[in-house]
Amino acid sequence: MAQTVAVVDYGMGNLRSVSQALMHVAAGTDSRVIVTQSPEDVLAAERVVLPGQGAMRDCMAELERSGLKPAVLDAAARKPLFGVCIGMQMLLDHSEEQDTPGLGLVPGRVQRFRLEGRLQSDGSHYKVPQMGWNEVWPLRHGGARHALWTDVPDGALFYFVHSYYACPSDECHTAAQTDYGGRFTCAVARDNIFATQFHPEKSSHHGLTLYRNFLSWMP
Repeated sequence: MAQTVAVVDYGMGNLRSVSQALMHVAAGTDSRVIVTQSPEDVLAAERVVLPGQGAMRDCMAELERSGLKPAVLDAAARKPLFGVCIGMQMLLDHSEEQDTPGLGLVPGRVQRFRLEGRLQSDGSHYKVPQMGWNEVWPLRHGGARHALWTDVPDGALFYFVHSYYACPSDECHTAAQTDYGGRFTCAVARDNIFATQFHPEKSSHHGLTLYRNFLSWMP
């Protein structure tokens, strides 16, 4: 049965690279990828991807202004939803970035790295934002990793660009962690929602594997 994957365009996402990565893994399947500003398209789609970049306050304001917020909340309630970067942070209750309320779909908060004056193992200073490749370590809840990690090895490298990170209230919603001056949550999951702080679309083979898994995921 054919399915539509809607990439939500509210004016704040890395739409081209996200959509191209999804189209690449959808080639030859029954999945059709669209980039859309239409709430009706999001409501009708079988799967939804919520990207985001920039400041969280701006992203939340544009999601509201665009009229897409109700459609995204509807998707989060009943169909597979994949959040990317700020699209992940928006899922939580609140961000300390400009004291911004989030969508409240995953209990927790977003906070800034506080790494001033701290040194890495090679003697260099930690930089904020974290920018570049880092290892991702999926957590096992009930003895198993989340289904979207299928064929992705523990410690696989993914690409990050961020100054803030998610702090879920309950570790059961942490799907993976990364170490940058300490362990932090880099992927969250709750029911039909999965989201990453890193950019799968910029993360070569392993990132494409995540997107490919998302297309067939049945939460």
